[in-house]
Amino acid sequence: MDTIFSSRAWGIVWQYRATFINGLVNTLESAVVGLAIAMVIGLVLGLMATSGKRAMTIPARIYVEFFQNTPLILQVCFLYYALAYSGVKISVVVVGFISLGLYHGAYVAEVVRAGIQSIPYGQFDAARSQGFDYKDTMRHIILPQTVKIILPPMVNQVVALIKNTSCLFIIGGADLIASTYNFVTGESTGGAYGPAYLVGGALFFIICYPLSMLAGRWERRLKARDQAHTEEKGAAA
Repeated sequence: MDTIFSSRAWGIVWQYRATFINGLVNTLESAVVGLAIAMVIGLVLGLMATSGKRAMTIPARIYVEFFQNTPLILQVCFLYYALAYSGVKISVVVVGFISLGLYHGAYVAEVVRAGIQSIPYGQFDAARSQGFDYKDTMRHIILPQTVKIILPPMVNQVVALIKNTSCLFIIGGADLIASTYNFVTGESTGGAYGPAYLVGGALFFIICYPLSMLAGRWERRLKARDQAHTEEKGAAA
């Protein structure tokens, strides 16, 4: 096995760099599709959780608690083998999309719920007094204000989702981790463990770190804006 300082190992990694690029592209594709599914699920569940109707809040709560309190890797395996044994023919890639979407949908739902509940309840009362129903209140008054509040935690969910694509390796996905593993165990490329995994980690870092910084910056801006608004109200009083 070549060490991390082996010029031969780094030469092989460079020669087969397309393997890592393709893995990264597949990881980003899984993340984008998984995020789209998670956003739809999260928005629906977030609205259900804040509807005030037990028939809607209870199913939303059950979904969130189940998916948040079981490992993603277990959910991936269960969905993959459950579909396989039931005779449903579906590709590993699609199983990955669905698994990521279902899992992160629970977290997005919590972000949406918290964002909606952060809006002063008086705005709901004001909307009702003006004749708005629940749907119009959400669409025209509550959700536009919620967006700026949930952006930072939503970006954090994107980062988490990108990193969690590594769980698809367990079912033979073509993500970055799977591509890296296939590379280091390949007949002609095997042995370059250190350089290969360093490159894989660096690619994850290059994608995730800027997003994490962006989320932190947005959060600091929102806090500074809220603090300034509070100080202005205090001075006016």
